[in-house]
Amino acid sequence: MKFILGKKIGMTQTFKKGKVIPVTILEAGLCVVTQLKTKEKDGYDAVQVGFGKTEPRKLTKPERERLKALGYFRYLCEFRIDKPEEYKKGQTIDVSVFKEGDKVKVSGISKGKGFAGVVKKFGFKGSPATHGTKHTLRAGGSIGAGFPEHVFKGMKMPGRMGGKRRTVRGLEVISVDKEKNILAVKGAVPGPRRGLVEVRSEK
Repeated sequence: MKFILGKKIGMTQTFKKGKVIPVTILEAGLCVVTQLKTKEKDGYDAVQVGFGKTEPRKLTKPERERLKALGYFRYLCEFRIDKPEEYKKGQTIDVSVFKEGDKVKVSGISKGKGFAGVVKKFGFKGSPATHGTKHTLRAGGSIGAGFPEHVFKGMKMPGRMGGKRRTVRGLEVISVDKEKNILAVKGAVPGPRRGLVEVRSEK
């Protein structure tokens, strides 16, 4: 499996065979392998990589000691793979692992939108503006019957919107710029500008 960490720069468009293609620009890598995890020692196979430089004082003392020889990273992320022995501690991973036409899935934390009502959060129609409606234009309405006298789990109600981990699958790599560590993928990916994203190849 191919993988890399990066930051979302923003969206733009490109042209291919006379058609407009919306693309998201990602600053992907450079990533450094910081730890290899095996089923015998840790219970699962994975590769941990670091991305983005930071100051030592912003890390815990165990992290500073463990990363002293490799550099201090703002982000550490694990990718579960079948053969972690194919990688070496200190190895660098850049955008060249991907090529144009690859299918990838991108994960990130979606934009947080704060507390939202059911009209904004779920697209409820709301109540009529006339014929006796008073103070309930954007209310959710009834949430259940007299029996069984409790609110069912999963009921659509007001609450926090966004700020959750989301994954978009089936995105196509449009271009790879190794010199600038830039990856362009077709379509939109989760998160705000400068937000951290994980790019994995589709199986």
